[in-house]
Amino acid sequence: MGLLDRCQELFNTSNLYEVFGIAKEATAAEIRRSYYKVSLKVHPDRAPEDPLATEKFQVLGKLYAVLSDAEQRAVYDEQGVVDEESDMLSQDRCWEDYWRLLFPKITVQDILEFEGKYKGSDEERQDVIQLYTQHQGNMDAITASALCCSQEDEPRLCDIIRSAIESGEVTSFPAFTQESERKKKARRKRANKERREAEEMQKEMGISDQDDSLVMMFQQRQKSREQGFNSFLSDLEAKYSKKSGKSQKGQRGKK
Repeated sequence: MGLLDRCQELFNTSNLYEVFGIAKEATAAEIRRSYYKVSLKVHPDRAPEDPLATEKFQVLGKLYAVLSDAEQRAVYDEQGVVDEESDMLSQDRCWEDYWRLLFPKITVQDILEFEGKYKGSDEERQDVIQLYTQHQGNMDAITASALCCSQEDEPRLCDIIRSAIESGEVTSFPAFTQESERKKKARRKRANKERREAEEMQKEMGISDQDDSLVMMFQQRQKSREQGFNSFLSDLEAKYSKKSGKSQKGQRGKK
């Protein structure tokens, strides 16, 4: 079965851009970031309950290899076909190793540094406004998708949104301006439950705040907020992508 046929079977579309959730005009950086986010959802270590996870992960690697190569992408854009005889697709490649070469391991220190610079920045403001528009003022969805967001950050995010509404930068959505106290309390209750579960997990694992294994705890804690966590990691990947270049050189030298 050809790559595009397998793509249709596994992802319900043979359109490479649709699999990654991007436009045909997407930049190389956007393709890379989208590949990271989509591949996280089917990474064998993160989706053990999915019997097709490994195959999906491998197919995604091939799709990214096509779209990240200028010539391959041009052929696909013009003719809608993939050259499966090309070296990048025909060689016996370990797609897990390929993925690790592209995306360096993110440590807890990386997360803390990113969070320190991100909170209160113009980048955060733009992201919050974009989420507000995308979710039409639904604070449940906004807080679930916002980076570095905890219950303590919600008042600050609301201030950003109110300011944008007052300035006419965004539309005033009733879901935000008329949100009931009951819904706010339910959100706080969920956040408190998540925090307690995270604290309990940290005690059970016997880890410290600076331990790299804390990343695993974050992953478990964020299962109900998968979209936000994946976006968080993809943004971190983009920030620290220069490290992957060093990793690739180092690993090539060992071969």
